[in-house]
Amino acid sequence: MIYPLCSLKPGQRGKVCFLRLDGAMRRRLFDIGLIEGTEIECVLKAMSGEPAAYCIRGSTIALRFDVTSQIYVKLTVKE
Repeated sequence: MIYPLCSLKPGQRGKVCFLRLDGAMRRRLFDIGLIEGTEIECVLKAMSGEPAAYCIRGSTIALRFDVTSQIYVKLTVKE
């Protein structure tokens, strides 16, 4: 099943299926390696849920809800 990235809880992982973003933000995400097939893990969420920190290719990146709600992932099992 495919879920928006914002629905992951800390400790959950997923593989990026697609992004529904355009323009500069899409390019920025591509620049940090967030493309189809990339594994991403939710590391930490603020009490309000925004921002949230994600581990992407070994780097921890904070993303806002308006971005993470447009990134869709398939949940994977943590090894």
